[in-house]
Amino acid sequence: MKPLKPLDPIYKSQGNWTDALTVCKNTGIGYSTNQIYREDGNPQEDHPYEDCSCHYEFQNGMCWYAVFDGHEGKKAPHFSSQLTAEIYFSQLAEKKTDEDVREIIRQAFISVESGYMQSIGDLLAERLQYEIPEGMSWYEAYRKVPHIVENIKRINCALSSGAAVAVALIHNNKLYVANVGNCRVLLCKTDANSVLKVVQLSVDHDLKNEDELLRLEQLGMKRKDLTNSKYLGNQENTRCIGNYLVKGGHKEFEDLSTATQEPVLAEPDIHGGIVLDDSCRFLLLMTAELYKTIEEATGTDQVNKYIAQCVVEQFREQATLTGVAQAVVDKAVRLHHDWYMSNSNSDKSCSAKREDITLVLRNFNYPMPHAIKSPSTASSNSSLTQNTLIESVNSANSTIRSSDATSTSTNRTIKIKEIGPDQKVKAYVDFSVFYRNAEIARKTGALPDWWDS
Repeated sequence: MKPLKPLDPIYKSQGNWTDALTVCKNTGIGYSTNQIYREDGNPQEDHPYEDCSCHYEFQNGMCWYAVFDGHEGKKAPHFSSQLTAEIYFSQLAEKKTDEDVREIIRQAFISVESGYMQSIGDLLAERLQYEIPEGMSWYEAYRKVPHIVENIKRINCALSSGAAVAVALIHNNKLYVANVGNCRVLLCKTDANSVLKVVQLSVDHDLKNEDELLRLEQLGMKRKDLTNSKYLGNQENTRCIGNYLVKGGHKEFEDLSTATQEPVLAEPDIHGGIVLDDSCRFLLLMTAELYKTIEEATGTDQVNKYIAQCVVEQFREQATLTGVAQAVVDKAVRLHHDWYMSNSNSDKSCSAKREDITLVLRNFNYPMPHAIKSPSTASSNSSLTQNTLIESVNSANSTIRSSDATSTSTNRTIKIKEIGPDQKVKAYVDFSVFYRNAEIARKTGALPDWWDS
């Protein structure tokens, strides 16, 4: 697909045309804006909320979910949400093989990245108008030509806008996941023993990733310098959409100047298709700050398992999926704030703020005993029936297991109606009187004309 340009009508009206898309009813969203921790306890944001997310049902039973984790402004994450248009207007319905679907997703990322770089052409042209006089240090420039320095800083900040992205596509009852950066996608499914396992389907593109270190090393960068640093240029991620400065402008960074090619990529890691069967319980897409705040506050080295267990606990308490997702985010926020308040006096390295958090929860068939209108019944694309849902539920004593650790969630039991000999759930309401009166009306000719139509 041709990349969307900033002035294309669809880009101008994206906030409107997506309103016509069907929102996935089996999804809940939780979020929290960034916060600076003040001694007086009053909340204060460091910057406007920079995340985006979406959860849509397309034609032919396709579903699309995404989170966009922005930094240095809203421009890149909002532009990155054009991935929705790229997928929606693609020829995806005609694709049958996993390889074809993955290629559609890959091309969508490349197209959006290309469109974004085209959109900053005016900024790049303006940047050329401001140069520090030759032989003058930045310190001298601050004193002698402050207007030039301020304009360079303003433009560089805009050029630094970037986004980590994670997306999930359900197509032909298969799940496909792609990401750039450190947003995460977790699939929670039960095994033969009804143990809930947590599988991370995304890849953390950062300087802890051995594959990424090897790639950067092959570009001429020194592994020792990379492993001793938390940042690559001006960001943590080794892949993202946007952020021209660590791509076309990477030579301006001392730690990136030795790279023979652009060190930061917009090429996604893509996995799938994963068949969605009865064992699949729920899917989570999250921005990095959710698991980072929990790791920092609790010291856990099994953060994926911790988050999944929080979700399970909230499934038993909340009446809506949005309530579940928001409660998980709220718990992470509270944990991190309390941790900071308890440790800030003794540990000066504690971060006095946290970033935006966004969580997208897609339920497949995990039960919600207090649901107002149960969203646990699977949508048409998942091929999960109410019978299989009840048969596969193990009670609230289900165990969550990661690769090498287990923990029992709670001792409370979920009471579910039993399946009868006719393979149907026993009725919650007795309709026998209604059917008896209907039969009498049929015999006396009192039924309305439309009854048997």
